[in-house]
This record gives sequence, structure tokens and C-alpha cells, in this order.
Amino acid sequence: MPFSKDFLWGGATAANQCEGGYNQGGRGLANVDLVPHGKERFPIITGEMKHLEFDEEHFYPAKEAIDMYHHWKEDLALFAEMGFKTYRMSIAWTRIFPKGDEQEPNEEGLQFYEDIFRECQRLGIEPLVTITHFDCPVHLIKEYGGWRNRKMVGFYENLARAIFTHYKY
Repeated sequence: MPFSKDFLWGGATAANQCEGGYNQGGRGLANVDLVPHGKERFPIITGEMKHLEFDEEHFYPAKEAIDMYHHWKEDLALFAEMGFKTYRMSIAWTRIFPKGDEQEPNEEGLQFYEDIFRECQRLGIEPLVTITHFDCPVHLIKEYGGWRNRKMVGFYENLARAIFTHYKY
């Protein structure tokens, strides 16, 4: 039985799992960047173990990931070759607001996603965007205690407003 013509065939990624470029384009450090491979992964993810800096004892997959930051055009071409009609992706909060509490967004970060969205359109792929995928700027955790602090709502609102204002598709 074939898929109907309106079936949205596609794929999905999370910024922290695919982008890499954790320290490029003005991007700041996020909690998900600091999740290592290995036995301490789960205690760090759950907050049982505090880990807010890179160290030499761990391997951090998100540092490079699949390096979509440098290969997004090739990756999207492969999606189109597979016949994707949609691509569910997330935006890295720290690529738009590196520390999380800035008033003005990082223009280089906005442009990175703008380029992806335009290429998707050119290839006939509809982007389906998740604003964040478990990521939080490390600065907001250190300075404000992360989501335990009500001020986070305003910082997140600022992120959402910047995204909705900039990307008017």
C-alpha cells in the first residue's frame, strides 16, 4: 500500500545531536554540550552529578556531532535525494542567544538557520521546527540556577520572540 500524496515523509534531528560547531559562529555553551559518553552520562543528564565544564576525562559527542554546522548543505541534499518532504529540526538556544540572557540575538546564529530554511525551501522540504530540544545555556544555569528560577520564562520568551520575529515563513 503506497503512502498518500499528502503523507509527510521526512526525518528529524536535534541541534545538539547533529550540529557540532559548539564554539563557532558566536554560539555559547549549552548543558547538552557537556553530556559525555560513558558511565557518567545518565547521572549528568538527570542532574544527579553536576557537570558544567568540559574536562579531559570525558568524550563529548556534541562537540563535533555529525558536523552539520559545516555540512548542512550536503546533508539537506541527501534528504532531498531520499525524497523527504519535511525535516523536523531544533534550534540551539545558544546559537541564537549565546549566554541566554542577552537582549539582542546573535546575528550569525540567526543567519545559520536562515540559510538552512532557504535551502529546505529550494529543495521542496518543509522545515518543522522545535524551538529547543532539552538545551539550556550553561550561563543561565550558573547565574540563575536554570529552570528553578522564574526569570527563565522571560529568557525563553525572548528566544521565542526572536525566532518568530526573524523567521516569518
